[in-house]
Amino acid sequence: MKTARHSTGERKRGMDTNNFMDVFDNLQDGVYFVDLDREITYWNAAAEELTGFSAREVMGKKCMDNLLVHIDERGAQLCQGQCPLAAAMGDGIPRQAEVYLHHKRGHRVPVLVRAIPLRNAGGRVVGGVEMFMDISTRKAMLERIRELEKLALVDGLTGLSNRQHLIGELESRFHEKTRYGLSFGILFMDIDHFKKVNDTYGHSVGDLTLKTVSDTLRAAARSYDLFGRWGGEEFMGIIRNVDRPLLGKIGDRFRMLVEKTRIHCEQTAFSVTISVGAALAMSKDTPERLVERADALLYRSKADGRNRMTLDA
Repeated sequence: MKTARHSTGERKRGMDTNNFMDVFDNLQDGVYFVDLDREITYWNAAAEELTGFSAREVMGKKCMDNLLVHIDERGAQLCQGQCPLAAAMGDGIPRQAEVYLHHKRGHRVPVLVRAIPLRNAGGRVVGGVEMFMDISTRKAMLERIRELEKLALVDGLTGLSNRQHLIGELESRFHEKTRYGLSFGILFMDIDHFKKVNDTYGHSVGDLTLKTVSDTLRAAARSYDLFGRWGGEEFMGIIRNVDRPLLGKIGDRFRMLVEKTRIHCEQTAFSVTISVGAALAMSKDTPERLVERADALLYRSKADGRNRMTLDA
């Protein structure tokens, strides 16, 4: 025997749902009707499945009576205030919102709700209907997409941009330069004697060294500059809105900051230095050509004794 999912009050107000029962009960979306007092007059099978509350448990009760107890992203309860269904019934305008309903077992379920006013033949609002769908799978999928996007652009060890992201940003900066004449340059950096760090302290300390240097670069960067790990112990900074002297000044500041950084491991602490090549993007450059020039300047710094910055002429 089926549970009655609609009240006799609906028939009195011209809202008999008998003709629609089969349709509503075969929807995957939860559906419920309320009267002007927000008393539940219809509750479909999907609503039972999505909330855990049977029609028998909710019929005749008000939707805000400790049932669904919708909350928003901030945790604010909506049933006593900004309820989409109450608002739709109040001004006759449909509403849509993402909220979290209270399941009978106690947990919260993210749902997309659509609230629609119900009118009689004369156009007067006599109740409302709320349809809701479980979006937990969609939310999980979107979160996974964001996670994959992050993984595709971020170096897993240091948290800086990875090489793929740096290449994309270089191309974007060249488009800006061509279109708007915005200047930029790059700093190509390499940790000096990094193999000695690994050989002396082990690879775990080598990883710590990479992360510590990365933290220094990140913390001292201007908000509109980008630093990333090019590969191994090589890093790149994409420095915007600079001329050649300012690029050299910024490059030497980072060299100094890394030199003054301490890597702490167990009972000891040590410092590393970086060699830097600084190249300002020219109109004849391509991303590949700019990186080649900066790389050559970096190795000139290495040849000249390391722990120095070489600026293109």
